[in-house]
Amino acid sequence: MVLVVRGELRLTAGKAAVQVAHAAVLLTQKAAARAPRDLADWLADGQMKVAVTVPTLEEMSSLERVARAAGILTVWVEDAGFTEVPPGTRTCLGLGPARVNALDPITGGLPLL
Repeated sequence: MVLVVRGELRLTAGKAAVQVAHAAVLLTQKAAARAPRDLADWLADGQMKVAVTVPTLEEMSSLERVARAAGILTVWVEDAGFTEVPPGTRTCLGLGPARVNALDPITGGLPLL
């Protein structure tokens, strides 16, 4: 599972952590319904999660298109707007769960959060 945070928002560490957590939960729920085998493999292999960052929403959108084309589940986290960003702001993109060899070509070159 790869969790991509939108760098241009300059979220505090706590806010970024919560957005990443939202994405992980949403992906787990989505995988339970749409990719139960991938979820079972991910759970059995230790639930690896990597948090990375990209500078802009446009780059996040591009990653989503590439991941979806590769058959990888994706979710967006849109903030409720109670603290640091306006309501509806896309803060995080979640990808997976999927095998490392499927995710690495898409996100392997991104900087860690």
